[in-house]
Amino acid sequence: MVDLYYLCGSYFIPMERIEKRIAEATSEAIRVLYQADITEDKIQVQATRKEQAGDFTVVVFAYSRISGKNPEQTGHEIGQYLKERLDSIDSYEVIKGFLNLSLSSAFWMSYFRENMHLRNYGHKLPVPGSAPVVVEYSSPNTNKPLHLGHIRNNLLGYAVSKIVGAAGNEVRMVNLVNDRGIHICKSMLAWQKWGEGITPEAAGLKGDKLVGDFYVRFDKAYKVEIKELMGAGMKEEEAKNNAPLIREAQELLRKWENGEKEVIDLWNTMNGWVYKGFDETYRKLGVTFDKIYYESNTYKLGKDLVSMGLANGVLYQKEDGSVWADLTEDGLDHKLLLRSDGTSVYMTQDLGTAHQRFEEYGFTRHIYVVGNEQDYHFKVLSLILKKIGFAWAEKLYHLSYGMVELPQGRMKSREGTVVDADDLIDEMVATARSVSNELGKLDGFPEDEKAAVYYQIALGALKYYILKVDPQKTMMFNPEESIDFNGNTGPFIQYTCVRIRSVERKALDAGIVASNSWPLDLELDPRESALLKRVYGYPGILTEAAQNLSPALIANYFYELVKEYNHFYQQCPIVRETDVVRRDFRLALSRFIANHIQDGMILLGIEMPERM
Repeated sequence: MVDLYYLCGSYFIPMERIEKRIAEATSEAIRVLYQADITEDKIQVQATRKEQAGDFTVVVFAYSRISGKNPEQTGHEIGQYLKERLDSIDSYEVIKGFLNLSLSSAFWMSYFRENMHLRNYGHKLPVPGSAPVVVEYSSPNTNKPLHLGHIRNNLLGYAVSKIVGAAGNEVRMVNLVNDRGIHICKSMLAWQKWGEGITPEAAGLKGDKLVGDFYVRFDKAYKVEIKELMGAGMKEEEAKNNAPLIREAQELLRKWENGEKEVIDLWNTMNGWVYKGFDETYRKLGVTFDKIYYESNTYKLGKDLVSMGLANGVLYQKEDGSVWADLTEDGLDHKLLLRSDGTSVYMTQDLGTAHQRFEEYGFTRHIYVVGNEQDYHFKVLSLILKKIGFAWAEKLYHLSYGMVELPQGRMKSREGTVVDADDLIDEMVATARSVSNELGKLDGFPEDEKAAVYYQIALGALKYYILKVDPQKTMMFNPEESIDFNGNTGPFIQYTCVRIRSVERKALDAGIVASNSWPLDLELDPRESALLKRVYGYPGILTEAAQNLSPALIANYFYELVKEYNHFYQQCPIVRETDVVRRDFRLALSRFIANHIQDGMILLGIEMPERM
């Protein structure tokens, strides 16, 4: 018995996995041998442990009670039954209560022949007309440029979107720009006070960097005022609320919400500078969005929902006019939704944006890719929407990821101690150039091709280093460690793919026109079958990565696959193989592995150079 597949474009969809056939046959064996009914979904079939021989293992401990025999005898009886009825099983052994099954070379050869020409191996097409999964990521503030923390957010969001899509879902990749509020008013006020009409062009800076500089300048001046007020006897919290600068910024926010033309014009101008800068950084990172939302367009929708909640008694209003949600019965506290002056908070616009997106998409799931410091915020968001009466609030999910730290500690935007995203990308490209030149890997390449490969190596290193870590974990980023042509790195995977392409070119130069037909009884070398076994597991890895929203599972799968291929490459001649049938098989296998790496790593946004 072999797997059956049908083609849909360049995708493959498994019709039946061998694990299912083993479970069905085991259920049949128990019924025939012991007159007991165990449905196939109750049969445990798993990959055999690395230290034991075999491909798949059936756990037979529980069936001893049914057979009246010990686990070893039970395992042997079931194993013999399976071997006699499934042609794909070559041999078996029983270790205690584990029945280890080894599949035949013919099974693996049939499996390979069915899949060798496919691209996007393991990926599924979504069901036509199905509601999408919405993934929100990036969500920058327009008071500062993107930094290293944003890089992790963008890379996670993009990769999760691609993985969920490859697992058979429609996906909408969205971005919510926080383009209003007290933070942008701080930058605007600082520019008014100290900018002297400067523009990004005049300053020779990207617009997002110029605006970010004014945000830092505001904070420094604000801290001086706080210190002076505290020196005059005011308590810290009172000083923070009464410092002249913060009062001016709050007044600017009120003018903005009242639509005063002068304020709106300045806001449009400075945000325009920032958006242009963001677009350049997104282009460098290779991330895209299907739609960009702006808080300035959605906060009013949130206000409408707050009014609805107030009218039906879900929310309450204090004497000063502020509106709150009482969440104490749910183990939380009181949450502010509208200030006493009528201005909104982040939660207000998130309520409106979530409602707008459900109206637009009718999503099956809405994933927010946001750092773990916002865990409380998203608990409250979902809870308030439920209380207002929206059952779809259950579909909101916060992909809470850990912070990115540096050897010298955490970054602080207000103090200007962040690692700028553009600067980091430039540093990565410079490091890729230095390492490549030192190793002589690009000697003789034209300069334009060198530049393109440096960039692919740099971005591959950056993306892989960040994405190979489980999203929930805080990570330490070390640029030097990420660009290494050995070890668990992006360049190591890229170099292996390039090595395979080089083998293909050598075969072509040698005039080899490989046949794509081999006898099913071609005995596989252990390294060949090891590669096929690992690839066979990929659809399951992809499904798990999509369910767990973990690009790390994909990253580490391809690292293990690449290690497996390098073992094969070192021990199994390819172009130099004298057996023509085996040579052709190994060429086809290598080409399939290279295509698989290239297609799979694209889910992480990582490109494979043609040569390096």
